[in-house]
Amino acid sequence: MRLQQALLNSFKFRTVFDFGGRDVAHWFPGHMAKGLKQMKASLKKVDCIIEIHDARIPFSGRNPLFQESLHIRPHLFVLNKTDLADPLSKQRTLTGLEKEGVKNVLFTNCLRQNDESIKRIVPLMTEMVGNAPRFHREEDTDYCVMVIGVPNVGKSSLINALRRMYLKKGGASKVGGEPGITRAVLTKIQICERPRVYLLDTPGVLPPRIENVETGMKLALCGTILDHLVGEDIMADYLLFSLNRLQQFSYVEKYSLGEPSDDIQDVLRRIAVKLGKTKKVKALTGVGDVTVLVPNYSAAAYDFIRAFRKGELGQVLLD
Repeated sequence: MRLQQALLNSFKFRTVFDFGGRDVAHWFPGHMAKGLKQMKASLKKVDCIIEIHDARIPFSGRNPLFQESLHIRPHLFVLNKTDLADPLSKQRTLTGLEKEGVKNVLFTNCLRQNDESIKRIVPLMTEMVGNAPRFHREEDTDYCVMVIGVPNVGKSSLINALRRMYLKKGGASKVGGEPGITRAVLTKIQICERPRVYLLDTPGVLPPRIENVETGMKLALCGTILDHLVGEDIMADYLLFSLNRLQQFSYVEKYSLGEPSDDIQDVLRRIAVKLGKTKKVKALTGVGDVTVLVPNYSAAAYDFIRAFRKGELGQVLLD
């Protein structure tokens, strides 16, 4: 009965998000520009390109500067973090990607031990390379694969997972929860002995300019660009809007809200109270300054966004 009432209430919620004329701040640091330039220059040494992206946003934020290179070599598109994405959306995603000309697609969770899709990467890659001309690398029995993608989608995690699977070795590529962890350009890492396969780890590279503010919002929620470039306040509001639009109301139970809400200020206030996230402020009164405790909306917004990134608010497809 409560769920039915929640669904009825959701029909009154916003159907369009007001970005208020905002824009996404420019973020194309020097290591990205350097990385993109060297990646293009190294294509002649590469047999295959593995592009990794976040499964929650399969169509948003892919760097268009990569696309011109993808037809030059066999291309495998890996949608990672499937544990955080809606499992019922895979076929719709595949259909949409096929319309864009992307045919070789795998869904992975690099943090899961012995992920079945990760086991398919090397056999599929060698098959793709075998069916395509290798030009001047015809005599070379080693395979060289370039791993590309925007920041924080799991490129380093994939490399480490492949090394564990085939070489029984630990991580060779640094992993972190924020964008910009990998900055070294074209680090060559062996991940398999038979056949001998080397991966070129690359820094995550965003397009010099993000196409629109909604794409930037999705990238930010998935941790692909730094939060402050968008603003945690509007990120939290857009997240609430998206969860309600998708009728994904897990946040209600997590934060003991009682029912879904379309008012981000009310949601953040209640989150702050539940988690004890308050701050002291001075209030001017007729008898002098008084220190009072008020909800810390910024801390509540941070917790709300972090819960989404950890999958605590349900499996979601933002695209």
